[in-house]
Amino acid sequence: MTAAQVSRDRVTPEQLEVWRSFLRAHSLIIRRLETDLMDRHGIPLAWYDVLARLVESDDRRLRMSDLAERVMLSPSGLTRLVDRMVEAGLLCREPSENDARGSYAVLTDHGFETLRSATGTHLRGIRDYVLGRFTDAELLQISSYLARLES
Repeated sequence: MTAAQVSRDRVTPEQLEVWRSFLRAHSLIIRRLETDLMDRHGIPLAWYDVLARLVESDDRRLRMSDLAERVMLSPSGLTRLVDRMVEAGLLCREPSENDARGSYAVLTDHGFETLRSATGTHLRGIRDYVLGRFTDAELLQISSYLARLES
């Protein structure tokens, strides 16, 4: 290994602190959003995310595999989550007409009302914990930085 490779592979203490700060901020924001939703609406943030993804989709339904990808859960993790949401009456499952192994998660009317009720709390949290702490110009810059991480 050359000296240039070693230098390129090293992470300075300052760079490591940026990483840790990013993780702390993410964790704190998620915990606050989760607490707000649980305290006011009795639903965890992951449930809110599933409800929001379904309301944004055609016919308020998504194949389980597509939903897992959108909410960034493993297929088995999503299955367990959807099972609990079905028990709570927020979702139902429908078999796929074209694939005997596939199924859809479908938003129920109760799920839609729960989402509608919780959306103000969620958006207020996003504003209070993130957006309201930066100027519009700063938010544009942050957005451009985060876009680099998504590529």
